Amino acid sequence: MKQTERSPAASAAVDTAATRQSPSNPPTLVWVADDDESIRWVLERSLGREGMSVQSFPGAAELLDALGDGAPDVLISDIRMPGVDGLTLMQRVQSQHPQLPVIITTAHSDLDAALAAYRGGAFEYLPKPFDLETVAELVRRAAIRHGAAPAPADSKRQPAIIGEAPAMQEVFRAIGRLAANPITVLITGESGTGKERIAQALHANSPRATGPFIAVNTAAIPKDLMESEFFGHERGAFTGAQTQRKGRFEQADGGTLFLDEIGDMPIDLQTRLLRVLQDGQFYRVGGVAPLRVEVRVIAATHQDLERLVAAGRFREDLYHRINVFRIRVPPLRERRLDIPALMQHFLTAAAAELGGPPKRLAAPVLQKLIAYHWPGNVRQLENLCRWLIVMAPGPEVLACDLPPEIGAAAAAGPPLPHAAAGDWAEGLRRWAQAQLDAGTGNLLERAVPAFERALIETALAACNGQRQEAARRLGWGRNTLTRKLKRLGIKD
Repeated sequence: MKQTERSPAASAAVDTAATRQSPSNPPTLVWVADDDESIRWVLERSLGREGMSVQSFPGAAELLDALGDGAPDVLISDIRMPGVDGLTLMQRVQSQHPQLPVIITTAHSDLDAALAAYRGGAFEYLPKPFDLETVAELVRRAAIRHGAAPAPADSKRQPAIIGEAPAMQEVFRAIGRLAANPITVLITGESGTGKERIAQALHANSPRATGPFIAVNTAAIPKDLMESEFFGHERGAFTGAQTQRKGRFEQADGGTLFLDEIGDMPIDLQTRLLRVLQDGQFYRVGGVAPLRVEVRVIAATHQDLERLVAAGRFREDLYHRINVFRIRVPPLRERRLDIPALMQHFLTAAAAELGGPPKRLAAPVLQKLIAYHWPGNVRQLENLCRWLIVMAPGPEVLACDLPPEIGAAAAAGPPLPHAAAGDWAEGLRRWAQAQLDAGTGNLLERAVPAFERALIETALAACNGQRQEAARRLGWGRNTLTRKLKRLGIKD
């Protein structure tokens, strides 16, 4: 696909820097304890591609035996294993190495397990199935906290942000304007549109790029743990608090704190958050000394915060505090121009991740996917690419290779609201009947140009005057649109 010229802001947002260890810094040493061989294999492979050194163990006993020869930089442990469970393993390891960050994983996520993991001092609690990029990012953050991996600007991994559609160009311009400014940003958009990637781009292109980027999904943290999660706790602050734990604000000091799904935050915690945003000062749970941090806050939500404020479910003063500048990330159906490039990017990434051969899309399949309405947005498209790498039998993806729920919907095209279709069609019928009753002829010569003019002008307005995108959405080639514009005397 022909690449359009990008602005410097867009280039800064789109460039991707892969994480690599410099010769002077040894690779991060990660130990994995899990009785599931497939999990061990996947983590060894994915973290190894990130330049990390991974050693895995089928159980806690084997890992504790190896601990006598030295400790890793980061430990990943399943919570349920035969013999010694993951929480007990974490307790034993941290009795010898108190600063060692431990990431607890589980396929049986529940409140009690989460409480036990966090109160026991876990760096993070990660339910299965987990996203491999998320695991790699958590390990990098844990290693930085442990002091095993410095975080210079050139070692930051900034995810690719692909976008040529006009709506994404607006996002890139916003990133370029705001990256160097410490102003608070609110990112809005539907689930799966890539709001965290926009936040990472803001951080990676800011003067804080050498500092930490800490992401917190406020919707995923149990309510009873939120205060400790954000502000940390002192040892002995409550039952099970065996060690002092820094909260997310302390971890993000000098960097960026990304508060994802802030619309789901309980109202009582919103008061605490507002106070920290106002003066940068807070107390750990059980603490008596105030702490002060210097953090840039970026918030995101898929919800309508104005509606939540009106309903009394979100504090109005907090809303105005975080809504200093807003970036709206468009849904995929508003940026169909980007679908071919996104498919190519994610198919290549999925082939590398899963170890399968690269695949290409047959032209009819690509057209079907462009017409599909993508309710799950970019996340759904990325997951489809993983599915195709595993399930499509040949090097070329055909229509029959698409999952049934996508193939059938793509063939039908995006749904047209019945009321809207009936309104214009009925109006056209009434006009035609009136003209025929009056004895008027040449109806098509009069109606078709007016019909085309209305569609063309509306499409150009929706695409910010970009002819190539407008032509695609109308179902024409660009040359056809150019001829129509000239014939109808439309100046775009």
